[in-house]
Amino acid sequence: MRNLRINESRIAEDLAALAAITDPGRPWTRRAFSPRFDEGRRWLAARFQAAGLTVRTDAGGNLLGRRAGGAGLGTILVGSHSDTVPDGGRFDGVAGVVVALEIARMLDERGYRLRHDLCIADFLAEEVSVFGVSCIGSRAMAGVRPEAWNGLEHEGRSLAQAIRDVGGNPDLGAKAEDIRAFFELHIEQGVVLESGGTDLGLVTAIAGITRIEVTLTGRPDHAGTTPMGYRADALVAAAALVTDIETEATRLAQMGSHFTATVGEFSITPGAANVVPGSARLLIDARAVERPRMEGFIAWLQARMADLPAGIRADHRILSDNAPVPMDPGLISLLDQAAATLGASQILMASGAGHDAAFMARLAPAAMVFVPSLAGRSHCPEEFSEISDIALGAEVMAEAILAFDAQK
Repeated sequence: MRNLRINESRIAEDLAALAAITDPGRPWTRRAFSPRFDEGRRWLAARFQAAGLTVRTDAGGNLLGRRAGGAGLGTILVGSHSDTVPDGGRFDGVAGVVVALEIARMLDERGYRLRHDLCIADFLAEEVSVFGVSCIGSRAMAGVRPEAWNGLEHEGRSLAQAIRDVGGNPDLGAKAEDIRAFFELHIEQGVVLESGGTDLGLVTAIAGITRIEVTLTGRPDHAGTTPMGYRADALVAAAALVTDIETEATRLAQMGSHFTATVGEFSITPGAANVVPGSARLLIDARAVERPRMEGFIAWLQARMADLPAGIRADHRILSDNAPVPMDPGLISLLDQAAATLGASQILMASGAGHDAAFMARLAPAAMVFVPSLAGRSHCPEEFSEISDIALGAEVMAEAILAFDAQK
């Protein structure tokens, strides 16, 4: 199984080199639109060129390396992102870019001439950027990046100018032409593969994400003179609501498909020790791979907010609501066949995190391969995946790319 064409040592060297490009004293921090990110991009561009790829930055700010095919059948796009969260990881996104590059090098060394062009992508700002938005490059390539985003500002610089600074052009459409398939390798960022001793996860769908702001309004009163039975304590009502959200999310998750709901932001006012809380605000992050599950959760939440203690009023608004994105069954089948050929164990699984693949799926059939994460850790300095696991995922993806190239 492990007699791979993929070169593990090169993958390890590339990952180590990019990890070394980090803000001083902050491993591993290379946020989009920062000097470290620009340095990482220059390093990647040089590696792309050394691999014989034709390198350019598209209008959306995505770094692309192209390997021409032999039959003009369109493009197989492979890649991920090189930006990180603050104090994030060495592997999230970066592994997918390095694997894409290694596949291109392996094809050259082995003398494989694809009929399709092969394009390696480092998408701009997949993580939430300093401008407060994410997947900037893949949204642009898919033609769905909001024009209003150009005016977002951070420290006196607009997003439009920041895109220009990385070599893009926000005044031009960045939609890619003639993409026939998209493949992305990513670390799992969870414990499913490691706990099951499974080599790979083949992603069936990327969860839709809905964020809901809830405000509960009661009445602020003196904490020492207001009897317990005469209060309209917004925090007490909010605490019960948070507990019920956990219970309902657990119930939905046990129904057979991926579902999560998290109260990730919580605040109360006036916020003094001797004042009964008059209001509470909570922000719910809910994720589902089946849209009816999300709609059911929203309906449940609305009914639950109508059943509050006397004196408590609830208001809510949906801040964002993105539908789940299924991955392509045909590409999943090719990956499954490749895994079987190479003797790699695999399971079908959903992705609870967002990825650039969700936007590439608007342009062409898309698929993702997950590799195990140590203890499921991610978005932290301890994030780690074994190089051998990444290499095996790369080999399976390369086999599927060759199969796709041959059948179309």
